[in-house]
Amino acid sequence: MDKIIITVLGKDTVGIIAKVCTYLAEKGVNIEDISQTIVQDYFNMMMIADISRSSCSFAQIVTDLDALGEEIGVRIKCQKEEIFTKMHRI
Repeated sequence: MDKIIITVLGKDTVGIIAKVCTYLAEKGVNIEDISQTIVQDYFNMMMIADISRSSCSFAQIVTDLDALGEEIGVRIKCQKEEIFTKMHRI
């Protein structure tokens, strides 16, 4: 499997989850785990996804999610799981 970590942060608005998940589904990305919280008016979501069957490269997904985030007013960051794990290892 080729796993990625996607984080979404920003002001809460209607449709953030729907737009991100719709994009991922259209590209053949399988969401394996998802967690989201809203603290006051701020939205925070973290996803673990598998891109091994995606129709797009990792680089294209990163670029597309960055553009989608700008479009909907949130920051979307995407990184490979192994890099995320190494960065957060104590």
